[in-house]
Amino acid sequence: MEKFFIHSMGCKSNQFEGDLIKDNLIKNGMIQSDSIEDADIYILNSCTVTHKSDNEAMYLLRNAKHKNNNVLTVITGCVAQVEKEKLLENDFIDFVVGNDEKLDLYKILNCEQSVKCIVSDIMRQEHFTKVAINDLSKTRANVKIQDGCDNRCSYCIIPFARGKSRSADIDFIINQINSFSENGFKEVVLTGIHIGQWGRDIGLRFIDLIKAIEERTQIQRFRLGSLNPLEINDDLLQYLSKSAKFCPHFHLSLQSACDKTLKNMNRFYKTEDYLNQIEKINTMFDLPFLGSDIITGFAGETDDDFEQTCNNLKKSGLSKIHTFPYSIRKGTKGALMDGMVDETERQRRADIVKGISEEKYKAFLNKNIGKVHEVLIEKHKDKNTGLLKGVTRNYITVLLDSSDDKLLNTLCNAKIVKIEKNKVYAQIIK
Repeated sequence: MEKFFIHSMGCKSNQFEGDLIKDNLIKNGMIQSDSIEDADIYILNSCTVTHKSDNEAMYLLRNAKHKNNNVLTVITGCVAQVEKEKLLENDFIDFVVGNDEKLDLYKILNCEQSVKCIVSDIMRQEHFTKVAINDLSKTRANVKIQDGCDNRCSYCIIPFARGKSRSADIDFIINQINSFSENGFKEVVLTGIHIGQWGRDIGLRFIDLIKAIEERTQIQRFRLGSLNPLEINDDLLQYLSKSAKFCPHFHLSLQSACDKTLKNMNRFYKTEDYLNQIEKINTMFDLPFLGSDIITGFAGETDDDFEQTCNNLKKSGLSKIHTFPYSIRKGTKGALMDGMVDETERQRRADIVKGISEEKYKAFLNKNIGKVHEVLIEKHKDKNTGLLKGVTRNYITVLLDSSDDKLLNTLCNAKIVKIEKNKVYAQIIK
């Protein structure tokens, strides 16, 4: 039997699809290897969100051949979709498989053919590919509800790698969630490339799906993936604030806190709008977690523009900020713009935002000391301490004052008692 080693980079959708590839190969009689050296096939499910991820993909493939010269290397995912045949110019790549074909990888690998690049035009894909997996080893289940993106943000290559926005139908999603619930899962995470666009291609609204999850599933908790701030309207907030299942955890895809930069990015909202929205969320929910994405050093971002972003981030009610320096992506409008910021300066600005994020997260955690939260205890203990660990509804990872195996994968109430060496400790309330 052939052995394979798989590595998935990037977003939760890619991780989910990597699990699907693994599941499909195992069902067809292949064996997953724990090492590249022992594998017959090395599969890289790649990410192309930045040029660094492209470079990392090339390094991983080259390194696989270095470790095992006889291994068959396969690159799939977003780098494969965008670069296509060009990748075969590298002697450390044997097969290139597109995003639309990755779930048929077993058939591709076992079909006698001379073609080594199998990548279709993703923009022709009109329908969501219905795929599901039931990996019982995890504590939270990812449910992919959508793929693709209809936006054309000037910095982003992802629409060209993922195609148009395509929604899974409600019944398919509900059936998946109920299946997870029946298999002992307490929480699901709704994932996709742009989940706020769910329903637009099938005549439904995002809130229709949320209502269906609330009313038609037995799952006890659900979380949302990243959302554009324009997609979180008052109706949705009102409904979520009364939901018994929703975890008050928002991740807002903001990208900048300067109106001029937002306009250049082709983002259709203003900083004041989402600052007010963040304030509203903090008022409507009890200690919600509010994360965000910020790109620093986008084309044309001056020192004054960046200072505006920093000032607005400092006064915002965000809990944490995920930041990264702008990465020029060939084929996007941003790559053709004037006023490119030096790469070193982009990184310097990212480091400053990281500092702002650290202060905000510290303040958020301190607000939670003494508070009692519902915690979903993980299926696996903390490796370093042997203690149980879990996640609160508002997305705080805690270490609990117990090592009792009977509590694994259960919900409990716990009081956060202290923060020590960047770890949060909580006491189970019996």
